[in-house]
Amino acid sequence: MNTDYHLPVLLEESIQGLDIQPQGIYVDVTFGGGGHSSEILKALGRDGRLIGFDQDADALQNVLGDDRLTIQPHNFRYLKKYLRLDGITQVDGILADLGVSSFQINTPERGFSFRFDADLDMRMDKKGKKDAASIINKYRVEDLQAVLGRYGEVRNAKSLAQAIVEARRKAPIKTTAKFLDIIGPWIRGDRNRYLAQVFQALRIEVNDEMGALEDFFKDAIDVLAPGGKLVVISYHSLEDRMTKNFMKTGNAEGKVEKDF
Repeated sequence: MNTDYHLPVLLEESIQGLDIQPQGIYVDVTFGGGGHSSEILKALGRDGRLIGFDQDADALQNVLGDDRLTIQPHNFRYLKKYLRLDGITQVDGILADLGVSSFQINTPERGFSFRFDADLDMRMDKKGKKDAASIINKYRVEDLQAVLGRYGEVRNAKSLAQAIVEARRKAPIKTTAKFLDIIGPWIRGDRNRYLAQVFQALRIEVNDEMGALEDFFKDAIDVLAPGGKLVVISYHSLEDRMTKNFMKTGNAEGKVEKDF
C-alpha cells in the first residue's frame, strides 16, 4: 500500500460494507495506492480473487505483489468487458472510491491543482487526447458555460466563459498561472472554493467522469452476483446524486426500471 499516492478514506467502513467472503471474487475499480485493495486481500482466503482497475499509469506502480490480485489498466467504465476477458462473469463485491487521488492533486505536472503553475492537463489517463487546455482554448463560449455551470456549479459561469474566450483571442491559455490571471477578476465568494469549482468542472469534462460513472453502474448491475455488495465512496454533489439515484432505482437517472 502506498499512502503517499492516496490515503484511503472510510477504509474500515468500506471493507465492512463489502462483507468479504474468503473464497469470493472482488473488484476495486479505483486501485490508486492500493490501500483498499490491501485490506480486501487481508480478508480474502487463499482461493479468493481481487481485480483492480485504474486508468492512471502512475497508480500501476503500486502493485502489491500478491498472486490473488490481477490489475486491469483501464477505466472502470469498461468493467464488464475486461472482467469477461479475464473469464469472470460474476463478482461478489465491487468497491469504487470516486474522484481524484491525493497523488494526482499534489503532483504539479499533472495540472489538477490551482496551487501549482503547470500545463493545463488534468488527464487521469495520460494517453487521453483531451486535456484542460484544449477545452479552455477550443470550446465555444456556450459550451464552456455549460461545463462550468453543470460540473462546477459556478454561479457566474456565463461571464467567466466569455472572459476566457476573450482572453484566448489574444494568446492561447496553456498554464495554470495564466488561467488564474484570467479567472481572478471573476472570483465570487471564497477564493479557494471558487477555484476548486472551476478546476473540478474542467477535470470532470476532461475525463468524462459522469459518463464513465454511468457506464460503470450499468456494468455493475450485470456483473454483481445475487447478494453481491457494491460500495461507493463519493465526494462532490454530482457523483453523489448519481450514486444515490442508482442505489435507489437501479439506474443513474433515478427512474425505476430495474429490480436492484
